[in-house]
Amino acid sequence: MLLPVDLRQWVPEDDLVHFVIEAVDSMHLPSMGINRRGTGSEQYPPRMMMALLIYCYANGIFSSRRIERATYRDIGVRYLSGDTHPDHDTICTFRRENAAVVKEAFVEVLRLASEMKLLKVGVVSVDGTHIRANASKHKNVRYDRAGQLERQLREDVEELLRQAENQDRQDEVDGQKLPEEIARRERLREKMLEARRRLEQRAEAEAADGQSSEDSEDRGPQGGGKGSVKEPEARKQINLTDADSQLMRKSKYSSYQQVYNAQAVVDADGSQLVLGTDVLQTPSDANELERAIAEVPETIGRVETVLADGGYVNAEVIERIEKRGIEAYVAISDEEQNVRRYDYRPPKERKPKRVKNPQLVKMREKLQTEEGRKIYAKRARTVEPVFGIIKAPMGFRQFLLRGVEKVRIEWDLVCLAYNMKRLYSLQAAKG
Repeated sequence: MLLPVDLRQWVPEDDLVHFVIEAVDSMHLPSMGINRRGTGSEQYPPRMMMALLIYCYANGIFSSRRIERATYRDIGVRYLSGDTHPDHDTICTFRRENAAVVKEAFVEVLRLASEMKLLKVGVVSVDGTHIRANASKHKNVRYDRAGQLERQLREDVEELLRQAENQDRQDEVDGQKLPEEIARRERLREKMLEARRRLEQRAEAEAADGQSSEDSEDRGPQGGGKGSVKEPEARKQINLTDADSQLMRKSKYSSYQQVYNAQAVVDADGSQLVLGTDVLQTPSDANELERAIAEVPETIGRVETVLADGGYVNAEVIERIEKRGIEAYVAISDEEQNVRRYDYRPPKERKPKRVKNPQLVKMREKLQTEEGRKIYAKRARTVEPVFGIIKAPMGFRQFLLRGVEKVRIEWDLVCLAYNMKRLYSLQAAKG
């Protein structure tokens, strides 16, 4: 230990870090640039920063502070960073401001898999999973309640101002108590006003799009027809911490959580690589199948068949997809239960819905054939294990960033790290 240590001797030859470094160095990333702030802060190679994020995410290290600590404690991370130590603010800023680079790297990994003959785009599975937002569900406020609180806070501020004026007249020494209370209530009042403003903007957007005013969580009608919404319903909610996140639940038997609906398009022909990503702010997937297919880069191949569960049932969307020459296999109503080989769940008491739409009847009949069952069986064993790996071995169960645009960056980064890890395993298995 008296001589300088060569970290290459401490990192096993089969460690993922070597593959990540080589892969990132070989990528064509035109959006990647150098920080030119001119502040005198220490500069780090952007490709090293990209590789650092990928490697840490692949090993379940997501927080920028934990990544900074890993540059000191983790031999693989220290080797990757060249014994340099970017601080957490530098890491967080790079992650937040390089959405285009993350997306380019995502596509480059798929291109690399195609060149290695490990990816053949043809049959894909589409599904979504709820991932917790960086916000508490207890920070939600209703539209009507926000108005009540705003009025109450305004009255409190007026009362405190009167008390301050009286104290000034009496020359009493009050320190900073009243001014602090006034400032605190003013801040809360601004939050209530902002919450109502955002809800009003959403209502206007929904009215402009001609969306139905029925709630997606089967809680009954909200009133009003298409395009008739003038202000939000009184029970509409918004989160004060992350206004873009939503209160959702998987089923009527599960509890509500403050989450985002993370989507993934997965190769079902063997590689199980994620081909496309998206993040939704709605619990329903009914209108998202076409959009999900569009997320698959055209440069890596053409989607020929798409598999999806009953949450994606939409006759118009399925018809548009099939007109484009893409064959769809979407479970209709309770039919997904019938295509399982073994089902240990008790039978549902409710009667199955009658399917009358010709497009959906045709789809149900196709899934009942032996060939349809065989093809659709690929869905459960391809896309669902991907979510399981991301949430369990990788340990990603909650977003760290806030706001849907930043959350999309983080989800791309998570899926990029998963793809890198999966590609390394496929290469090792291939020999």
